[in-house]
Amino acid sequence: MPTSSASTNDSAKSTSSGGVQSLERAFDLLERMADAGGEVGLSELSSASGLPLPTIHRLMRTLVACGYVRQQPNRRYALGPRLIRLGESASRLLGTWARPYLARLVDETGETANMALLDGDEIVYVAQVPSKHSMRMFTEVGRRVLPHSTGVGKALLAHTPEHEVRALLARTGMPAATDKTITTADGFLAALEEVRRLGYAMDDNEQEIGVRCLAVTIPDSPTAAAISISGPAGRVTEAATERIVPVLQQVAKELSQALASSGATA
Repeated sequence: MPTSSASTNDSAKSTSSGGVQSLERAFDLLERMADAGGEVGLSELSSASGLPLPTIHRLMRTLVACGYVRQQPNRRYALGPRLIRLGESASRLLGTWARPYLARLVDETGETANMALLDGDEIVYVAQVPSKHSMRMFTEVGRRVLPHSTGVGKALLAHTPEHEVRALLARTGMPAATDKTITTADGFLAALEEVRRLGYAMDDNEQEIGVRCLAVTIPDSPTAAAISISGPAGRVTEAATERIVPVLQQVAKELSQALASSGATA
């Protein structure tokens, strides 16, 4: 990894949390790039982060040399391909960490439990524990679906600004998976308002006829994530929903705490 006297001085500085300042700044810049859609200019990063341009340029030069950032022909900076491998590995581990909590959901609700992330404009399922019922729902780990027809999609987008939701829906086109699928932006935004009011999301025959899904987000997750249960509509009734939702919310809270504590090391 290339170094300079300036970067060496930066790396010697410790933060109040005991970390290395230049590392914290570099990861902060990567996250700001992701929040901006993956491509930014130096002046945008300086404005957003409050760091001086020379510091940002030095950090970005190092990230480019390592392959985590690439400089575009227009002189703007984009997230680099080496991050893909890290993200894929982290997603697999996230699913592994979640499995005991999903297993508890299955034990307490009797239905198949899932964990999903929002990856770009799609929902990707990263973990699942199947129900013990002979009639049960299977969602293949790694499967990708569009957010507008899923409970996890609604849960993950419920607190996203309206203009961003509309832009996403315009890109996906909102195709109908069933005759129950919401296929208009206004209809979907109304459904998100209902999610915010109730504290959970439902897919009611919208992805697959005969199947209901209940979903909640994982609070303060390092990446936007949701957990859900899915089962036959005849079992996931209104009465069952009243029983299942508090369990979902409690498990999501405990998983959130576990994910936060897993990053706390001496």
